[in-house]
Amino acid sequence: MSSLLDLAVLGFLHEEPLHGYELRTRIARLTGHVKAISHGTLYPAIKRMEGAGLLVREAQQGAAAAPRHVLSLTDAGRREFLERLRRPAEPFVTDENRWFVLLAFLRHLPDRHAQAEVLRRRLAFLGEPSSFFYDGDRPLSVDDVDDPFRRGVLTIARATSKAELAWLEETIAELG
Repeated sequence: MSSLLDLAVLGFLHEEPLHGYELRTRIARLTGHVKAISHGTLYPAIKRMEGAGLLVREAQQGAAAAPRHVLSLTDAGRREFLERLRRPAEPFVTDENRWFVLLAFLRHLPDRHAQAEVLRRRLAFLGEPSSFFYDGDRPLSVDDVDDPFRRGVLTIARATSKAELAWLEETIAELG
C-alpha cells in the first residue's frame, strides 16, 4: 500500500474518526485538483485496509433514520501511518502531488529529527538537475527554450522550486 489515497485515508483517520462521506470530502479537498476521489475508488481501499486490520468500521445512528458507518484507525493503522511518514516510499518524495499529501500529515510524526530527515530527502531530490524538457540527456532551462508556453512551464516551476527550497532550508534549521 503505497498510494496517495492510502496515506490520505490513514492521515485523516489518524486525526479523528470519520464517516465515509466526510473522509471522501476531506480527501477531495486535499487532492481534488489531482484526481477526484470516487466512491468506486475510496470504498474498495477502505475495505482493503479494513481487511488488513488498519481500520475498523462501526455503525452509528445518523441524523436521519439510516445508520452511518464511522471509520477509525486501529493501533496497527496508527503504527502503519507513522511508519509511512517516517520512511516514505520514494514517489512521496519525488512526486509533487504525493509530496503534498505527505506534507499535510508530517506534523503527526512525533520526532522532529525524523521530520527533518524526510525534508532533507526532498531537499536532496530538488538539488538534482531536472527539467520537464530535455535535449537528449541534458535538462533544458528557461533560457534554452523558445516556445513561450514551455518557457511559462519552466518559469513557474523555477519560482515554485525556489520558494520550496527556501522553505525546506528554513524548516530543517528550525527542526534541528
